Formats: sequence, C-alpha cells, structure tokens
Amino acid sequence: MPEPTSMSEGAAKPRVLVIDDSRMVRASITRHIRESYEFREEADGDAGWQTLLLDPSVDVVISDLSMPRLDGYGLLERIRSSKIARIREIPVIMISGDEDEQARERARRLGASDFVTKGVGTTELLTRLESAIKAARLRRELDDSREAFTRAKPVDPRLGVVSREFLHSHGNQLLALARRQLAEVSVMVIEIDRFAELASRYGAQVSALVTRKLAKILAVRVRKDDSVAQIEGNRFCVVSPSVNVETYGAFAQRLRAAIEAIALSYRGEIIRISLTIGLANSKNDGAASIEDLIRAAAGRVVQGAVSGGNRVVDAHGELGAAPEPAMSVDRALALVGEDAFELVREHLPGIVQRLLPLLHLIEREYRVGMAIGELERRAGRIDSGAGEIQAAPTE
Repeated sequence: MPEPTSMSEGAAKPRVLVIDDSRMVRASITRHIRESYEFREEADGDAGWQTLLLDPSVDVVISDLSMPRLDGYGLLERIRSSKIARIREIPVIMISGDEDEQARERARRLGASDFVTKGVGTTELLTRLESAIKAARLRRELDDSREAFTRAKPVDPRLGVVSREFLHSHGNQLLALARRQLAEVSVMVIEIDRFAELASRYGAQVSALVTRKLAKILAVRVRKDDSVAQIEGNRFCVVSPSVNVETYGAFAQRLRAAIEAIALSYRGEIIRISLTIGLANSKNDGAASIEDLIRAAAGRVVQGAVSGGNRVVDAHGELGAAPEPAMSVDRALALVGEDAFELVREHLPGIVQRLLPLLHLIEREYRVGMAIGELERRAGRIDSGAGEIQAAPTE
C-alpha cells in the first residue's frame, strides 16, 4: 500500500481514504488528488472500516460500491450507524461505474454524501472533495454552536424561554453561519390578538396566564435547534436555523390553528384566543442582521392585525390555511405526559376513532360497561383542562 503523501509546509493537508478493489482506479484517483490532499488506500470495505476506526485524521472517504468482503453499501451502513461521531458524520463519496439509478438511490438512502464516476477529471474530483469537506466542517461548527447554545442559554424561569438579548446574539451567529454554508434562517414573530382587551376585561393575572400557556405550547412545538423569546408582553419570537419559508409557513399555520381551537375557562366564562404570525427568511428578505429579520416579521404581524388578526403573513402576503396532520396515539400519549392537553384536544375525535376497535375488544373481553357509543358521540367535547385557567369543552 502506498504511503500517504508528505505533509505540506504549515497546516496539514486534508486526508482522503480511497477504498476500491481495483488498483488502477485507486491509482487514478490518487494521481488527481496528491497535490492537494494526503491519502490512504484500502482494497475492500472491511479494511477501509478498520482504517476509519484506527485513523482519526481521515477527513473524507471515497469508496466503490462493488467490492469483496464488505461492499460500499455495507460500509455506508456501518459508517452511518457508528456510535463514534467523527465516523458517523464523515463525508462519503461513492465511486459510480455501471450501476443503475436504483443502485445510486439505495446508496443515497444509506447516507452517501455524493457520487463521482470512474474516470472523473481532476477539476471535478477536487471540487467534489472540497465541497464535501467544507460541508462537514460547517456541520461540525453548527453542532458546536448548538452545544454552546444549550450550555449557555439563559432561560426565563417564568416562561421557560430565552432572553431577548440571547435571542439576538445567538440569532446573529446562526445568520453568519448560514451565509457561509449557503443555508437559511427563518424568523417568526407571534402576537396574541386583542391582548389589551383581554387584560382590560379579565385582569393582568389572566393575561399573564395566557402568556405562560402560549410559552409552554411553543416550548413543546419548536425544534431543539430553535430559540424562543418573549419580545413584548403579547409577542414572542422564534428563530429557526436550516428551515425554508415554505416549511415554516406550514408550521406557523398549524400553530395558529392549534391555538384557535383552544377554549379556556375562567370563573365560568369561556375565553378564546388567537394568534397573528409574521414570517421572515434570510434568503427571501436579504436581511443583514437578525434584528432586520425580526423587524420584517413584526411588520407582517401589523399587516395581519390590520386585516383582522388570526392569520399568518409572509413576504408575499397572507398564507392560506394548512390542514393539521392527524396525530398518532403515541404522540398524543407523549403530549399528555407533558401536560400539554390543549395540543391533543383538537385531535381527540380522530384518536377516538382509531381506538374504537380496541375499546370494543376490551369491552367484549372484560365487560366493564364502557359507554362506547356515548364516547363516539361526544369525542370532540372531552374536557381535560386543569388549574386556574382551564381548557374548556368546545361546542
């Protein structure tokens, strides 16, 4: 096996592990890359796997699909299921020869980062390698940023959300990282409609309880990579990395619909709340800072409020309603375990329908006298609220 090329002056060159059972293919690839990269060679997937375990300096893998002992598919499975993060996340470029598109699609599903054809030219191969290494480096930086975010984020003990200052600081870090990796950051500003009227009619205690309830719902619904802060008494802001505006719009519509479906009971009176949500996106809005994105999203909240509230507005205007997907029984149980009853309530009719065959079986076996027919009729009116301000049955 040829020795790796020598280290260049100063910083070490990235190291490529080339795995192919053809000596000629390995020689062709290493001839293209030897000026810019160090390399190691292995003749089959199992030997390549052992090298990955023992050599932490490998930055990227180039592997054939068809090899003895362990083929490229098996190697991909081992790499992507590894418990060692540096192996699990390493870029893997597959060498594609006569394989059909079905074979390439299988490799994609197993986690292939890219493909090159046998006989590829120097320029294209170096470009693919550079792109794969750059993407992996940026992914590591994002992971480091997430870990730092988790360790350092100051949380408001009342609401369980981060501070405004941290939202701005972390948001600008995410925006800078997104620019470097040609990704995007989306921002959502959420306003409780007619909040002043709510406070005037029911008092500051009730308006504060509504705010806390919304904060709790947001904490359950957003991703762990997102950050949520209260930016005004009735306004929250969510900053989300690596999500496009279409996906964000669908999420905002589901959130708005979930809040609209909640009926709160306070001292015998039914209170309904709604949200107006403004969206902004770093690619669509071309903002220079996270503050610019927040201002853009807040401006769209004003547009939505002027039009009557209870709507989602992005750069192109009001979004049409998006249907809430059916909730699985497992998801409903998880939310109930977190006391997030209001998120389950709107899905109860569908959940009851899915459980009816099981409930009928239980009744036949144990004959406990369950009123299953009545449950069917009242499925949308089950009340599970608790506390000072409760979720009330919907009519």
